[in-house]
Amino acid sequence: MRIHTGEKPHQCSQCAKAFSLNNNLVIHQRTHTGERPYQCSQFGKSTKLKLHMRVHTGEKPYKCSQCDKPFLESSALMRHLTTHTSEKSYHSSLCEKSLGRKSF
Repeated sequence: MRIHTGEKPHQCSQCAKAFSLNNNLVIHQRTHTGERPYQCSQFGKSTKLKLHMRVHTGEKPYKCSQCDKPFLESSALMRHLTTHTSEKSYHSSLCEKSLGRKSF
């Protein structure tokens, strides 16, 4: 719904950048603090280790059974699979668009 309203209630106190979701603000604030909560023991990079290793190797182990599109994470594949179904469970109250999932 915030796509339609343009509402971005979560604002960074350091640079005034605003976000529609609080989680995006939390991630953004790390650019100011330098916080890196996930550490790769081999390379010293901050991230989830398995995903980090896939970035280096180019591995995308999850493939769509409908179109063979590859993904780094199973959750991304699950989100993608909704694009192949005709079921559109989420309806906008401001326009006539219907979506296969609640958020993008």
